[in-house]
Amino acid sequence: MNLARTSAAAPAVPDPAAILARLDGLPRFPLAILPSPLHAVPRLAAAVGGPELWFKRDDLLGFGSGGNKVRGLEFLVAAARRAGADTLVTGAGPQSNHVRATAAAAAVAGMAMVAVYWGRDPGTDEGNLRLARLFGAEARFTGDPDRASVDRAIETLASELRDAGARPYVIPRGGAAPLGVLGHVLAVAELAEQAATGGPRPDLIVLAVGSGGTLAGWLLGIRLLGLPWRVVGYTVSRPAEEARARVSALAAAAGAELDVDPGATSIDDTIDIRDGVIGDGYGIPSPAGRAALELVARREGILLDPTYTAKAFAGYARDVAGGRFDDDGSAVFIHTGGEPALFASDDGARRG
Repeated sequence: MNLARTSAAAPAVPDPAAILARLDGLPRFPLAILPSPLHAVPRLAAAVGGPELWFKRDDLLGFGSGGNKVRGLEFLVAAARRAGADTLVTGAGPQSNHVRATAAAAAVAGMAMVAVYWGRDPGTDEGNLRLARLFGAEARFTGDPDRASVDRAIETLASELRDAGARPYVIPRGGAAPLGVLGHVLAVAELAEQAATGGPRPDLIVLAVGSGGTLAGWLLGIRLLGLPWRVVGYTVSRPAEEARARVSALAAAAGAELDVDPGATSIDDTIDIRDGVIGDGYGIPSPAGRAALELVARREGILLDPTYTAKAFAGYARDVAGGRFDDDGSAVFIHTGGEPALFASDDGARRG
């Protein structure tokens, strides 16, 4: 059955089978153990109320301590190898899941890795920073608490490496690159297959929104595969309006990688990003997030990331209590991983 959506006002989306064939034709460097599990969480759903609830466990991807950033890295590392690169360069905060996963991917690919972190060296290796160094990453710090300082430093570093004879491949801060977005498009197809073979048929997908690549991939995948799912994202990084612009741009660029007509891949009418869960700032644990983390752990034995998934789940619980999901029969929460951040002090979490 062709599930592609068409309208007189917009170009037709290619048949889902054609989209999947294009994705399959793109080079990938295998890292993840797929599919990630899909778990019902009935005790948690009973505590929170609202729809039947499932967790898509991308924290259990089986590589580099897990996390959904691994999905995008399969495409990005393949691109780096095709380009003849010998060094991966990326960055974020010291408790970045993306940087830790990239360091692990570089190790497996036989490449060097340089991680650029904002702020100053905390002086102790904890959580994701410890793992990134364990995987072999060289850590550099900008000395500037501004997150954007990473972007400037990455480009400067790449230029220095080229001058020294290295062949760096730059991955943007947080892994927010069009090829990385395609990893999450494949996650949509994966969940669709799980739904078709005994899993839930979700009305609602819930996830945290940081750099925007994950949400862009889920919205783009749902559009391209003609699925009826609605997605709600909770921004843990920046104001919702700014996040919407980033998500829209990333989805358009990822669609171009698949050679799909831009009019057929516009997801602007489906972007639903909600504020109110960031708390004191990005990377800083919040009281509501801590409460959500404890609730999930004590009801289901599942650990959330203290500043990403915990905050997003707090937002979901808030909206369930407000009756915003009363019409949804089944919801899937995308657990994007990040448990290593639990093993950093609160001060460490504030830096990333």
